[in-house]
Amino acid sequence: MLAVDRVSVQYGARSLFRDLSFTVRAKERWSLAGPNGAGKSTLMKIIAGIEHPDTGGIIKAKQTTVGYLPQEGVQHKGTTVFEEVAKAFDDVLQLEAELKEVEAELEKSDPESEDYGDLLEVFGDLTLRLDHHDVSKMKPRIATVLGGLGFSKADFERQTGEFSGGWQMRIAMAKLLLREPSVLLLDEPTNHLDIETVQWLEQWLRNYGGAIILISHDRSMLDNLTNRTLAFENGGVQQYSGNYSFYLAERVARREQAERAFKNQAREIEKAEKLINRFRAKASKARMVQSRIKQLDKIERIELEQDAAAMDFRFPQPERSGQTVLKLEKVCKHYGEKKVIENLDFAIERGDKIAIVGVNGAGKSTFSRLIARIEEPTSGTITEGHKVGIAYFSQTHADELDPTKTVLGTLEGSVTAAAAGNLRTLLGAFLFRGDDVFKSVSVLSGGERGRLALARMLLQPANFLILDEPTNHLDLQSQEVLQRALADYTGAFAIVSHNRAFLDPIVTKVLEFIPGQKPKLYYGNVSDYLEKKKADLELEAGKAGSANSSGAKVPAGSEAESGVNRKEQRRIEAKAREERAAKLKPLKKDFEALEAEIAQLEEEKVRLDAKLADPEFFKNGEESSAAMKRYSEIEEQLEKRFTRWAELSEKIEELEKV
Repeated sequence: MLAVDRVSVQYGARSLFRDLSFTVRAKERWSLAGPNGAGKSTLMKIIAGIEHPDTGGIIKAKQTTVGYLPQEGVQHKGTTVFEEVAKAFDDVLQLEAELKEVEAELEKSDPESEDYGDLLEVFGDLTLRLDHHDVSKMKPRIATVLGGLGFSKADFERQTGEFSGGWQMRIAMAKLLLREPSVLLLDEPTNHLDIETVQWLEQWLRNYGGAIILISHDRSMLDNLTNRTLAFENGGVQQYSGNYSFYLAERVARREQAERAFKNQAREIEKAEKLINRFRAKASKARMVQSRIKQLDKIERIELEQDAAAMDFRFPQPERSGQTVLKLEKVCKHYGEKKVIENLDFAIERGDKIAIVGVNGAGKSTFSRLIARIEEPTSGTITEGHKVGIAYFSQTHADELDPTKTVLGTLEGSVTAAAAGNLRTLLGAFLFRGDDVFKSVSVLSGGERGRLALARMLLQPANFLILDEPTNHLDLQSQEVLQRALADYTGAFAIVSHNRAFLDPIVTKVLEFIPGQKPKLYYGNVSDYLEKKKADLELEAGKAGSANSSGAKVPAGSEAESGVNRKEQRRIEAKAREERAAKLKPLKKDFEALEAEIAQLEEEKVRLDAKLADPEFFKNGEESSAAMKRYSEIEEQLEKRFTRWAELSEKIEELEKV
């Protein structure tokens, strides 16, 4: 399908990779792994045709198409969201427009004329090509993808220029997924997504018909999706036939094998050198000695690659706070008429490790700013506990750095004496190595400023950390450094993130924000939350049924709300299943009837196709005109039924998930 053929890229004296070759086959899932700056994005841009290598090139079959999603920088304006995403089908829409023009020409032409026969051939060709693309499913597919990426139906008709950078990237992703190129190139696709959207994207990509090459710092996605890994490390590129976890284990095994080979070779060389030195002075052994020397010269010496310097970082141990770190009572936050948070009661205790999750726009960042005391609530009170010190990180902090300072100077201005010895180590952990620490902040990229702002925040003496998407610009190695530091941290923290692999080992509570509802607290890590969420939905359905039958409401915060005994839970779950089955039955009946209608219409369409492909048929002008009219009616009816089919499918899938 596509081959990278002896590609080399060099910047000055630094070689990113040399004579790199590999082949991407249909339905393979490749990940490009390695630290930031190793050349992953450069290789992806070369495959996409955006950049060119110093030597080598990309070989692909004539029919192979390549689609590329960059990390950022995509902007759309001047159209609605739906219109913009529909551009993925520009080729199909052009065919449809041409077909309508030909239909109009046929109606005006004389069936006995030579032009009429030529028009019929064009009509047949266009019809066959459109049948291949199945235009009737276009709108339902657009709606499905936009919905999966978090757009509401009301968003479909909004102007693209109204959306922020993260949502602009979602629009670009929707177009790319719908275009369905043979090879899909995704550079950090999850950076602007919430957990639910990441799960949807992962499932979509799992079922994708083409090949995928993925750069991601989301280890869960890499493990769940990929089956080949191209690792950029120590100035070289190695191939591994497995996912990211397989690569890590196999890398250790390869290293051990190389060390054994190195030691064995070293012993053989030592023996040969001893023999040479022993008999060098003896004339009778001169021929044998020279032979051994030549053999030694021909040996290809094994060189062990040096491991990257182990990086480590520890937070300065914070002062112990009171038992309650922060208490929110009847807190509301409104922006004009928009009510983001309403009557929230919540307490954060000493030692809490909280993940804050939910769809974008549900209030996660607003909540973070409130508990960081960056913003004040519209009403209600937020009370800090005894000796609480707060440190807060958000992406906007990157824009607040002093551009006249150096990287190292930025940290020196906020460091405590206890942490002074950690500065270079910390900067190394966040990818500022060697002379990089003397760079001016003014020349740093957006990602570099974000990492520096995070590093500065981590040095502040605090016993309550609030981190809003801290891993967006960190490679996996730097994420592990931050993860270990947080695991050893004795204070409390709250993290807004969609990165499951990063959160799972370090959090013990999950606070989910849901638009229009109060946040819900789950105990355990993010994987536990995802499992419990299904059970929680069943419990809520069961409680609603119990309340309707008895007229009694379950008091908020009671034992019954947080967890019922097992017997009662089984009864509730059984009732929920019955209610779900009652809802599913009519939906499935409608679904089957709709599929039968679609099948009937498609059969009629096939019969008309056969007639319209026959030039003799058009000698009867009235019959052929009626057939073309009916053909257009069928296409319109199919489009409506496929839209309804998609809606019913979605409803049935949602009910079956619960």
